Amino acid sequence: MVVIATLGVLAALLLPVLSQAKKRAQRIQCVGNLRQLGTGLQVLLANDHSYPLLVGGTNGDGTWMGQLAIEGLGISQPMTNYVRTGVWHCPSAMWIKPDTNSLPICYGYNFGGLVSDESADNNFGLGGRPSTGTPLHDSAVKNPADMLAVGDVFTQRLGLVRDPNFANLLAVYQRHQGRSNGVFCDGHVESPSLQFLYADTSDPALARWNRDHQPHRELLPP
Repeated sequence: MVVIATLGVLAALLLPVLSQAKKRAQRIQCVGNLRQLGTGLQVLLANDHSYPLLVGGTNGDGTWMGQLAIEGLGISQPMTNYVRTGVWHCPSAMWIKPDTNSLPICYGYNFGGLVSDESADNNFGLGGRPSTGTPLHDSAVKNPADMLAVGDVFTQRLGLVRDPNFANLLAVYQRHQGRSNGVFCDGHVESPSLQFLYADTSDPALARWNRDHQPHRELLPP
């Protein structure tokens, strides 16, 4: 009985440690995914000198992911539902309101900067001019090392949007122990805190969403 009790105590002590180790490993795998997507983005930029459109590209399935898969990662014919596997799938992904009719998209594209309207031409992100299907030239990004390109999303959507209300949904946003992984326009990956990425309204926090590297505080919701 003493041995059984001791084993029970040891198991209770080890479970939290093992859980944290698993979450850490998942975060590392997610970072690796984004590094590969960042490398693919650099290949695409070197060839096209412009960023993918959120939707409307001529390659792949018409999404930024299809464009990046073909032109950046060199996958001539992506498999059906490719976003469920490989570098497109975060192992610890969960969504605010799971939709079984939608693909489980783990990574979103910073198409609009602080402008969350997918059809807006006056955006400050990487989405170009949706109304004419005109992509954004790479020279339009003033500080690629501090411009967020692709990162974790918490709803099943193509775009990465700054959500200042993340604190109301903290349980879901704990995907990576209070952090969110993202790859920047120069290809490097960071894991900033959710607080800094979504709630901080300082100039450095806001500017990294926008291609002109300005905070555009006037675009924040009231």
